[in-house]
Amino acid sequence: MYTYETGIPMIDREYGGLRAATNILLLAPPLSYAELLAYRIASPRPGEWAVAISTDERASDAVDAFRRFGADRGRIGIIDAVTKSSVPTLRDTKKAKFVTSPLDLTSMGIKFSRMVEDMWKEGVMADPPGPMPPPIRLCVHSVSTLLMYAQLEVTYRFLHVITNRVKKLEGIGIYILNSESFDERTISTIKQLMNTVIEVRAEDGGGAVEREFRIIGIRGRTAPWIRYFYDDGALTFEQ
Repeated sequence: MYTYETGIPMIDREYGGLRAATNILLLAPPLSYAELLAYRIASPRPGEWAVAISTDERASDAVDAFRRFGADRGRIGIIDAVTKSSVPTLRDTKKAKFVTSPLDLTSMGIKFSRMVEDMWKEGVMADPPGPMPPPIRLCVHSVSTLLMYAQLEVTYRFLHVITNRVKKLEGIGIYILNSESFDERTISTIKQLMNTVIEVRAEDGGGAVEREFRIIGIRGRTAPWIRYFYDDGALTFEQ
């Protein structure tokens, strides 16, 4: 089975990365740069593809976030639920598709499926052909915004479809959820769809905010807390 590197040295070294068909809930407080951690994990390696369902930022910003980690623009697809509300004349392209708002979950699901089909076709027709099925990473930024627009039950049904699709594709998916904005019932309900959870915590260390995370459920284990740093656009990890 295909293994996905995370770009986090300790995780890739000690656990060998993430197995295919893994869905990950990134549970993080505000101002923890969790979206950069998600884009780091979702950033495609050579021969892989990435899709972002973006409810929080424009397609161009999502692409920039991927490219910050060295991703090939031709291997990135964005489903943008932000821009079309202010620019209604926008038309879909092969690697950028637009929906009217984060409430339009049906269109998001349809356009995700179409984009993945296009990526499969490109993978099959490549010379030489890449691995089959083509490795695909998904980033949903963010579940928090979906829950602001739609009821929990509606969001759950949408994510149920998406997470099952990721499993069938033998991809990985990472889904960002604000850990301080929702009650325990909501968080527990979303967790049911995942087989791995990344917990992020941010603490004031006397003037400097200390940020760290741990991965629960990676190969049946819980990784130790790993400190990470964001400085001048760069995301780095404690070795």
